[in-house]
Amino acid sequence: MINRSAPVFIAGHRGLVGSALVRRLTADGFTDVQTVGRKDLDLRDQAAVDAWFEVQQPRYVFLVAGTVGGVYANSIRPAEFLYDNLMIHGTVVQAAHRIGVKKLLYLGSSCIYPRHADQPITEEALLSGPLEPTNEGYALAKIAGIKLCETYRRQYGDDFISAMPTNLYGPGDNFDLEGGHVVPALMRRFHEARLAGEDSVAVWGTGTARREFLHVDDLADACLHLMDHYSAAGHINVGTGIDLTIRELAEAIRDLVYPGVKLEFDSSKPDGMPRKVLDVSRLSEMGWSASTPLVEGLTATYDWFLEAGRRGDLRL
Repeated sequence: MINRSAPVFIAGHRGLVGSALVRRLTADGFTDVQTVGRKDLDLRDQAAVDAWFEVQQPRYVFLVAGTVGGVYANSIRPAEFLYDNLMIHGTVVQAAHRIGVKKLLYLGSSCIYPRHADQPITEEALLSGPLEPTNEGYALAKIAGIKLCETYRRQYGDDFISAMPTNLYGPGDNFDLEGGHVVPALMRRFHEARLAGEDSVAVWGTGTARREFLHVDDLADACLHLMDHYSAAGHINVGTGIDLTIRELAEAIRDLVYPGVKLEFDSSKPDGMPRKVLDVSRLSEMGWSASTPLVEGLTATYDWFLEAGRRGDLRL
């Protein structure tokens, strides 16, 4: 188990995952959680990152920072998604190696897997076929991050591990209608339609694509579990192992936010991969499984959205 009193750096603490990790580590008794904002440290700048690590001397690192977004954002900003994430992964891993960090967890994404991978997707599916074109740039950066951790482990003996989560949602998410992921974008769209009294809500895609969704607090718990119990080269899938169609997801959010409103599917927008659900048997065998049912998680997320809106703290 990692030392709860040692300095632990969360790279990306203001994001969806990073903020969940701050909550989880604080609840678990960690006494020295290190964070730094973008204004004070550009994680794409190797010299700046090296200097920060030299001064702060973290012993453990959760590398969850990155440029992220939904299908639409990925499709219109591929260069940004590729460049930013390549640089962030590279600078933090190198700095961690340079000062001798005891352990690092790198967080990737399930988009690393081929578009037509067998379902549920096992860890062995990596690099077995062409990627989904709509998020290829992001996926390539995430694959590079996995390989970076593996090569530093192989060449230098660094205890750098990788975890690949499925689609995430929860408090602290980005509710931007174009840049956000599907759950917060839909939640905001239904919310605004209800306030405006609209009789229908547009849902991007055909509604037939199948996806798996994991509450971010469950992911934070899984990350800590892996840091405590896993030290090997191969990456580990993190998810629920349960999927549903985007239509079913939209209906669940509609029933929560604006019951009875009509759904209008916009087939001119991309669906992305036809299906994406992870095989989580390896993590299950390590004694961890998700504990937040989807409807319960969606309800808590919408409650957070309403409260954050009242405070003026939403990411829009």
